Amino acid sequence: MLRSCRRRWLRVKRRVAGPAKNGFESEAKIRQFLTETKSGERVNIRCIEVLAKVTVLVWLLLLFGLATKSRAQESIVEEKPQAIQSAIPPALTEYMGRRIAYTMSFHEAPWLARQEREIEERCSLLLANLELRQGMTVCDLGCGNGFHSLPVARMIGKKGHVFAVDIQPEMLNLLRENAESEEIDNITPILGSVHDPRLPDDSIDLILLVDVYHEFSHPEHMLARMRTALKPDGRIALVEFRTEDDSVPIKPEHKMSKEQILKEFPPNGFKLLAEFDKLPWQHLMFFGKDDPAPASKQ
Repeated sequence: MLRSCRRRWLRVKRRVAGPAKNGFESEAKIRQFLTETKSGERVNIRCIEVLAKVTVLVWLLLLFGLATKSRAQESIVEEKPQAIQSAIPPALTEYMGRRIAYTMSFHEAPWLARQEREIEERCSLLLANLELRQGMTVCDLGCGNGFHSLPVARMIGKKGHVFAVDIQPEMLNLLRENAESEEIDNITPILGSVHDPRLPDDSIDLILLVDVYHEFSHPEHMLARMRTALKPDGRIALVEFRTEDDSVPIKPEHKMSKEQILKEFPPNGFKLLAEFDKLPWQHLMFFGKDDPAPASKQ
């Protein structure tokens, strides 16, 4: 019965001039056509009414489904920030006897690109000693405006890739602008959180930390996630202003000593691989994963 009705419905529908905008308009035109049809062209009204009701029902179900989906999406959007917020552990102000520094604001980004930085820090010497190779996957963790991300991206070539992580969207916007202006397209900006850089597991050859680790409010959580993100032979390149040198014109809470660094990294599953001591103001220390891994941080 339903198939027969459908065939008749389609024959009538094809004879109605003009496309229908929706199911309700189509039904009205067909009814109008039926009232004007000659007696020799009568159509089974019962079939038409059945199919018309089916059409209306289908449209109502579709509208109901879209409305339900929209409400579900709104609920997810509202609940997501609350879920993320509740998952972040309390921030630390001190760690292993060290005062944790505040995070540098994006308002201070011009300081990262100051003209005298190369003279003060010998950034080119730092990059030359990272042992970068074509095709590597590097993470610039705490990338800021991309001061290091951009030259690293060029050095590892088109087959290489940089994950540039920062917790401030404004910093990532500056990074995107700088990468676009220099036509560099092998950088992926990532908005991390204070306890998770959101890096893919077992994917990174080198994590570069330039003057940022001392600002981590969740150092153990971050070290655990970095350890997970590193490949088995992956390394961390830690760069920190030297506490041991009073002539370095940086606030004490933004410096670290080798003693303090070695106090924090080995207990979190890392071993010292190498050091480079020829930067004017900073330590450069390389760490790899040590076994066994420490208990995971929640």
